[in-house]
Amino acid sequence: MIYSRRFPHRWSMVALTMLCAAAVSAWAADDLREEFKKVPYKILYETYRDGNWDIYQINANGSQPVNLTQTPNINELCPHVSADGRRICFVIDEGEGEQRSRSVWRMNIDGTGRQMVARAGREPCWTAGDKGIVYLKSETERFTVMDYVTKGLFVHNLVSGRDAAHPNPDIHHLFNICSTPDGKWYVSSLHAGMGYSHAIVAIEVQGPKVFNLGIPGCRPDVSPDGKRIAWASGNFSLAIGDLDFSGPEPHVLHAHDILVSPEPMKIQHIDWSPDGRYVAFSRGPYNKKGLAIAPSIVGVQAPGWNICVADPSTTNRWLAITTDGKSNKEPDWAPLPSHK
Repeated sequence: MIYSRRFPHRWSMVALTMLCAAAVSAWAADDLREEFKKVPYKILYETYRDGNWDIYQINANGSQPVNLTQTPNINELCPHVSADGRRICFVIDEGEGEQRSRSVWRMNIDGTGRQMVARAGREPCWTAGDKGIVYLKSETERFTVMDYVTKGLFVHNLVSGRDAAHPNPDIHHLFNICSTPDGKWYVSSLHAGMGYSHAIVAIEVQGPKVFNLGIPGCRPDVSPDGKRIAWASGNFSLAIGDLDFSGPEPHVLHAHDILVSPEPMKIQHIDWSPDGRYVAFSRGPYNKKGLAIAPSIVGVQAPGWNICVADPSTTNRWLAITTDGKSNKEPDWAPLPSHK
């Protein structure tokens, strides 16, 4: 079951304000670089180098990038760090042609202890309390990079090693799923399925209900305290709002853009820092007319894309922390400093 609601927005006025704020971006970036020297968190991301995808780790100010996977013949993508900062779930693409496949894996944050979680799985995240890994199943046996080609939502229990299907068997075409810290909800993008052309939805963890949050865009992320949501409100804008689960239907309040990027520089993959003070995101060139597959999709090469950080309490205060443009995407914060 899906429940929809209309939600009023004033995006044009916000966008105008944001574009005016872009004039001060230079000093804002320098100011942030000094500020981030004191931030203890790491950021993980996928990157394409020398014909291979790896997962890198970097300090919040852009210093000391480290290759965590170091596998020249294996493609690791889409990292998500557990709430305790000790482990990572991610996907691996392997094989060629008809034999190509994507699977969900996990490992310690130092790169040790690799284990497969699910074959033909994608878009993993951690459950509340880090007791399991949520993942979506590929809709078809034939491999595709398209992110929404999924059918079914599953949880892999790390203690028993067993997988449990979600109570709603009709769930399909989800992508970019995340969990709320209270363990009661999943929040996800949905495309061309379940009666919607496109939506950001809240899904009961223990029940069948799915609610349309009524906000435009995709790729949501819930803040560590569960009170806010961040998402890509368009190809060239990122937004935040307050999450309200107090009523009969969840909804979003005070939605507004915090970043607007001039075309053709697309911004996506927003992710809250562990203390909720900052966000990380990806940014790079995007030509809507000239590209068959969007460079923001997991595992699609994206020359010129870099990882950035921003202050969500204001507008257009951000900093690029990578500059090599090596398809740097899908940032995820490590809640605690990593140890080799």
